[in-house]
Amino acid sequence: MTVLPTTVVVPTVGRASLRALLEALRDSGGPRVSQIIVVDDRPQGDDLAGSLADLGLDDLRVVRSGGGGPARARNLGWRLARTRWVSFLDDDVVPDHDWRARLQDDLDAAEATVAGSQGQVRVPLPDDRRPTDWERSTAGLASAQWITADMTYRRSWLASVGGFDERFPRAFREDADLGLRVSEAGGRLVRGRRSITHPVRPTDDWVSVRQQTGNADDVLMRRLHGPRWRERAGAPSGRRPRHLAIMAVAGASLLLAAAGRRRAAAGAGALWAVGTAEFALTRILPGPRDVAEVRRMLVTSAAIPVAASWHTALGHWRHRRVRPWRGLPDLVLFDRDGTLVHDVPYNGDPELVQAVASATTSLERLRGAGVRVGVITNQSGIGRGVITSEQTQAVNTRVDQLLGPFDVFHVCPHTPDAGCECRKPAPGMITQACASLEVEPAKCVVVGDIGSDVEAAEAAGARGILVPNSATRPGETTAAARTATDLARAVDDILAGAW
Repeated sequence: MTVLPTTVVVPTVGRASLRALLEALRDSGGPRVSQIIVVDDRPQGDDLAGSLADLGLDDLRVVRSGGGGPARARNLGWRLARTRWVSFLDDDVVPDHDWRARLQDDLDAAEATVAGSQGQVRVPLPDDRRPTDWERSTAGLASAQWITADMTYRRSWLASVGGFDERFPRAFREDADLGLRVSEAGGRLVRGRRSITHPVRPTDDWVSVRQQTGNADDVLMRRLHGPRWRERAGAPSGRRPRHLAIMAVAGASLLLAAAGRRRAAAGAGALWAVGTAEFALTRILPGPRDVAEVRRMLVTSAAIPVAASWHTALGHWRHRRVRPWRGLPDLVLFDRDGTLVHDVPYNGDPELVQAVASATTSLERLRGAGVRVGVITNQSGIGRGVITSEQTQAVNTRVDQLLGPFDVFHVCPHTPDAGCECRKPAPGMITQACASLEVEPAKCVVVGDIGSDVEAAEAAGARGILVPNSATRPGETTAAARTATDLARAVDDILAGAW
């Protein structure tokens, strides 16, 4: 049976609509996908894997991301994927009956320069009345660019640009930011033929006010992509200048009243009322104009400029100093002796293997974030005849038992004068590890305790982090571009994007 070379990634907060999505995926015509990864982004809750087991999806995997938001959840999902493509779907959409077949057509049609393919989004609106403000807002998703409700990217492009920027904490602008970064890096984003339905979710009267938190994200977009980011991302211009003007005259009215200038205060208050009324009318006229909707628009039209201005100011403060998003590396390679386990010179005895403090938790943290890990180790004792290859393998097996599994494990058996390309500081083991996992060396980090580890990383085009110990020479520490006091701190830096 044909299997699509893509992994479907679905971030979720446990909505009931998730089951409908998975059922539609299961029943869709066409080749099956390689895997479905559901990323449970709730801080806590019941086991989703158990509640979804009856769906009969053998290729379903459920992982937890701990409540970091949809950007982080999607990042975890695609990093765990091992396919050429990654297909993102939201947990509240319903794929068409032929979605998988259409996806196959879209992927087959994608030329080498195509970095991503966007699906068609359909938002059903009522036939018997005009749509409400909330319904119109949801309908805007149908024309949005690069929306991750149904967006497929090449995994290599996701790795190249660092995936989703996790500084976008909600399902807003994180998809546009990624699309802009991919486009700016030369990737082509095209529209495919597959389709999904995005229903309008039930909500309360205050959803439009809560949506104003996105103004802080708009500030981040401007900081990252410049003042013309809306034009390049196809995003509507919005009403922020008018909201700020309404708030300015409201503030002026209050200040003038406090100063005893009643006539001027009344004039400013009248301007506020006119501005608020105009805003309310622009929202009421396209809608059903029933009592409930008119009441809702009047109340929220007075509150939205306040919320929008507040979150804009908050965004300017929060994002006053931002750097381009880097994301996580695809692979972290560790030196063995002195970095992951205590150094025993020319060790051939598995019983002497002892993990350094925090090695287990550090590796688990990287694996939990979807980062692949490996070991590269010089073992010149083999070349010198001090230990055998079999003894070295027994020690490595013990390391794997204590700290594994590792995605890659390379050993150089040569002596320093052998002139090989694999012994650090030569880059051979790093380039070989990257090639075997299809990782660009620039997305690889090497962690070691001596200068040759860092030099090998630089020679391979990877990043090196030195974790000094008693075997590290002072000059090596001084020469290293990046150092960490211990293994745990090195992993802290990697997971924080400081690598």
